[in-house]
Amino acid sequence: MQPRLSVDITRRLDHLTLRMQFQVEAEILVLFGPSGAGKTQTLQAIAGLMTPDEGMISLGDTVLFRRRQGETPINLPPRRRRVGYVFQHYALFPHMTALENVAFPLGNSAQARRRAYELLDRMHLAHLAQRKPHELSGGQQQRVAIARALATDSPVILFDESFSALDQPVRDRLHADLRALQAERGLIVIYVTHNLDDAFAVGRRIAIVREGQIEQIGPLAEVCRYPANVRVARVLGMANLITAQVIGIDLDRVWLDWQGWRIAAALPPQPPALGATVTAFIRPEEIWLVYPDRPLTRFADHNLLPGRIVEQWPGRRLFQLRIAVGEIMLEIAHPYTAYADLGITAGNEVQISFHPESVVIVPAASHATHDLRSHPPDHIRHAGISG
Repeated sequence: MQPRLSVDITRRLDHLTLRMQFQVEAEILVLFGPSGAGKTQTLQAIAGLMTPDEGMISLGDTVLFRRRQGETPINLPPRRRRVGYVFQHYALFPHMTALENVAFPLGNSAQARRRAYELLDRMHLAHLAQRKPHELSGGQQQRVAIARALATDSPVILFDESFSALDQPVRDRLHADLRALQAERGLIVIYVTHNLDDAFAVGRRIAIVREGQIEQIGPLAEVCRYPANVRVARVLGMANLITAQVIGIDLDRVWLDWQGWRIAAALPPQPPALGATVTAFIRPEEIWLVYPDRPLTRFADHNLLPGRIVEQWPGRRLFQLRIAVGEIMLEIAHPYTAYADLGITAGNEVQISFHPESVVIVPAASHATHDLRSHPPDHIRHAGISG
C-alpha cells in the first residue's frame, strides 16, 4: 500500500497566517499561487526546515510533526523524515563532484558510491560523474540535485520552483523526466510553481494557494475549467473576465445582460439567482472570428457580437488578438493558419462568436443581487443567439 502524506498545519508569519490542509498520495501535486502566498513555507514545514505553531504532518503511519493540545509533541529532524528536497538554486556542494554530491546522504562506503552512480545513470549523467557543479550546465546541475534527493529512497520529493531559472527546452526535458520518475517509483511529489505552463507540464492535480490558504484543490483540468471563486480565477490569470447580470435561466442556460448585449452562458452546478450580478470568463481559444461573407455554422450561431481589432501578436503556440467589444477588451487565441482569408489588421471591424458552454460563470457569494423580471428589458440587444 502506497503511503499518504497528510498536512494540517498553522504557522503565524509576519505577512500572513499559514493554514494548510491537504493530502497527497502517489502523484504530482502542484502548489500554485503568487509569490509570498506560503508555498515555500509549506514545503519547509514538511521537510522539517520550519516548525509550525500547531497541527500535524504524517507520512503513512509515521508522524513527522505534531503539536496539539493534550497530545505528546513530535518533531522529527529533517534527516529522519525521509523527504527529498530539490531547491531552486540546486544547493550542490561546489567542492564535490556530481558523484560525491549524490552519494553525500548515503555516506562514504563503496555501496553508497555505486548507488549514487546508478542514480546519475538514471538521470543521464553517468558520463559527468567526476565533474564539479561549476563544470555542469544549469539543467545538469538540477539533474544532480534530483538524483541526490532520490538517493535515500525517499517516498516524498519536494520541488521548490526548481526549474524556473532554466531555459524552456531544458525545463521541458526535466518535466518529462520528473513525470517518468514519479510513475516509475510511485513517488509523492509536491511541485511548487507560479508558472501555469509548468503546472500543466508536470501535474494532474493542483492546489491554488492564496494568502496562506488553499482556495481550491482538485484535478488540474477541472480547477482551470471551473474555478471555485473569482479569487481563484484571478490567481490562475483567467483572461476575458466579464461582469454581467442574470436576466433569465433555462434548463441548460443562463441568460446574461453584458454591456446591453443578451448572451447565453452554460448553466453552472449551482445556478445564480435571477437578477444576480455575476463574474464569468470566456476562454480566448474558444472565441471565433466570423467571416462576414459566409453563412454562420451551428458552431458560430451563438453569442454573435461586433468588435474591432486593437492588437495582434504571435504567441508561442497560438496567434493572439485583442478585440474591443464595447468598452471591454477580449483576448482571442487561434492557430496560425486560421482566418488566413480574413483581414485581421488592427483597426478592422469584425464579428466574434462563442458557444454558451464557453461562458463559465464563476461562483462569487459576495455579488449583490437585484430584482429583475424574467423577461429581458427593452434596452438589451440580442447577440445573434439561436435556440
